[in-house]
Amino acid sequence: MIQVDVNIMGQAYKLSCKEGEDRALREAAAYLDAKMCAIRDSSRVKGTDRIAVMAALGMTTELLATKSPEGPLSGLSLSEVKQKMTQMHEVMDQALTPQENLF
Repeated sequence: MIQVDVNIMGQAYKLSCKEGEDRALREAAAYLDAKMCAIRDSSRVKGTDRIAVMAALGMTTELLATKSPEGPLSGLSLSEVKQKMTQMHEVMDQALTPQENLF
């Protein structure tokens, strides 16, 4: 585990994550910071806890909108979809590699 320092609405946080996940954690913190600051600056919502809840609701709505309601990928998280795509690419690479020798 490594330590990552982030800032959200002017408040410093020291967070832990696995090696190699620090960039994603920093990006997530920056995204949350932007959402919370936008809510603070554009509304009369007061209190960090209320702003955090409003940001969480907005981000949850965004996340749920990315899920397909039906079809072969329904109910999968974005991470699971990416994993499936990687597996498909590997299968395609294996199938096409012998074809490269023909040209």
